[in-house]
Amino acid sequence: MPVALVTGASRGIGAAIAQRLGAEGCAVGCVARTMVDGDSHLAGSLAGTVDRLRESGAAAHAVAADLSSPDFDPAVVIAEVEAELGPIDYLINNAAAAFYPSYLDMSRKRMEISFRVNVAAPWLLAQHVLPGMVERGSGSVLNLTSQTAIMPPGPPFSVAPQILGATAYGGSKAWLERATVGAAAELFGTGVSLNCLSPDTSVITEGSTALVDLSKYPNEPLDAMAESAWALLSGDPAKFTGRIEYSLSFLWREKRPVKTLDATQLLDGWQPADFPIEYLIDARSEPKKDS
Repeated sequence: MPVALVTGASRGIGAAIAQRLGAEGCAVGCVARTMVDGDSHLAGSLAGTVDRLRESGAAAHAVAADLSSPDFDPAVVIAEVEAELGPIDYLINNAAAAFYPSYLDMSRKRMEISFRVNVAAPWLLAQHVLPGMVERGSGSVLNLTSQTAIMPPGPPFSVAPQILGATAYGGSKAWLERATVGAAAELFGTGVSLNCLSPDTSVITEGSTALVDLSKYPNEPLDAMAESAWALLSGDPAKFTGRIEYSLSFLWREKRPVKTLDATQLLDGWQPADFPIEYLIDARSEPKKDS
């Protein structure tokens, strides 16, 4: 039975990926700050995620950890998950700290939290699990990133409203993307893959809706993110490594069917042929032809 470790698994994208991994036969270690409902002002908890996994027949274990703390110790988290479930085959770094003040208004505290959660924690967790993966000749690391990592075009600059204030968040995710591709290059041929995954559009979660009114923007289902994640984690490491992918665009390009989170059926209305073309970053980034 493959073992996965998912950070930020108390709610949102992390909980969805954990559910899909459980449906695919994985034992899932779930890591976040919120152990039980009421520990956070946001809905969702590790206990809830683990309960759903176990109800579906999957093995699961919860570890409460604050990735933003200077005292965060990845070795402790990994040791607990591996003691309960076994060696880690899939690491999904989903937890994120998203602050949106302007560059000049960003406090040192928030800047340091952004770095610890979005950069240091994924790096350190990967450093601890990758040697075992390399020794076994298989395994995968998936880092969740963001379109805010893409450089704003300019000058002149005409920045989209959702990008304004995302300099720290986008900068940290850009760092993570570069590190992921670099590590993938270093480990190419070992049977281990490292990839990045971002939504093509907004994804409605407890955390995202607390920051932004997403009703004004296109949205994609959690199932598409989970499908993309599983495709990259379980794909051929000689082909699917060093990728910076966007969920819908990736599924559309690969013509991969999108299953529901429980992996029992296809998601109605969200198969690659159904995707609105304007949702795809692949289509949006294509150079315009001269008229």
